[in-house]
Amino acid sequence: MKSVGILGFGKYVPEKIMTNADWEKLVDTSDEWITTRTGIKERRYAAEDQGTSDLGVEASKIALKDANIKAEDIDLIILATCTPDYRAQNCSSLIQNKLRAKNAAAFDLEAACSGFIYSLTVGKAMIQSGMYKKVLVIAAESISRIIDMQDRNTGILFGDGAAAAVLGEVEEGYGIISSYLGTEGVTDGTLRIKAGGTRYPITQERFDNREHFIEMNGTDVFKFAVKALPYATKKAAEQGNIDLKNIDMVFPHQANLRIIKSAVKKLGIPYEKVYINLEKYGNTSAASIGIAMSEAIDEGKLKKGDLIALTGFGAGLTYGSLIMKWSK
Repeated sequence: MKSVGILGFGKYVPEKIMTNADWEKLVDTSDEWITTRTGIKERRYAAEDQGTSDLGVEASKIALKDANIKAEDIDLIILATCTPDYRAQNCSSLIQNKLRAKNAAAFDLEAACSGFIYSLTVGKAMIQSGMYKKVLVIAAESISRIIDMQDRNTGILFGDGAAAAVLGEVEEGYGIISSYLGTEGVTDGTLRIKAGGTRYPITQERFDNREHFIEMNGTDVFKFAVKALPYATKKAAEQGNIDLKNIDMVFPHQANLRIIKSAVKKLGIPYEKVYINLEKYGNTSAASIGIAMSEAIDEGKLKKGDLIALTGFGAGLTYGSLIMKWSK
């Protein structure tokens, strides 16, 4: 089987910063309350004229440049998002057009905050099948457009941003080693947007009840996450015949600092090996792991041969982990 890894990486976050102090002006909350419960200090919000596709395009341009390839060299685009520009047109096709990636097929993948791991796994399989050579995996979200700005429990958690990775064949023994994807399907509204789909189309009543915004049972999500993250990581390690003691860095979904600490403790991995940046960006859903990886790359914290683990969870409820040997 071909060894598939990342040839180029990039991230983009909007300019607008929404701090905890800004949230204090909107709801009954405080910087201390938010920081203590989440670890978040600020987050980025897309500008009024920016859609998710715009964020994805900016991250993709950086990734393509880093990989030293042109957009027309890409033959498949996979976009992980739960906040597309439109409901009836896949957002990846908008990115394909804006990048002028004329030779690429494109589709969206929705696995919420697990989307980047799911998409990397699919992209690897596509290349190993022989159908594609260069796959552009993007995770882009404009979560600020679907949060309730009157809800201090959920609104404060989320931010916008994008990450992109060019996948291709790499040196044997490097790249993506293994991954484990899982789902624990729920129908009780643990984490969802109730109105806007085919079961609950938007009506004036549902709009007035603010059912077109994210709703979440924080306690249930916490219990799920602290169980799912270590479980998936251990399964991915088993599949790749990897001893977790040899992992050099862990990139968890940047949702909540308490969740991350609890999950890492169960894994037995030293906390200093865990990359955290949610204090700056909050929960950017599918984009969070990629944004964290890009920052680590920019900071020179990843070197060729490092074993890294990605682990995440999201609405659905979905979860997954991926282990790779860094090839750049």
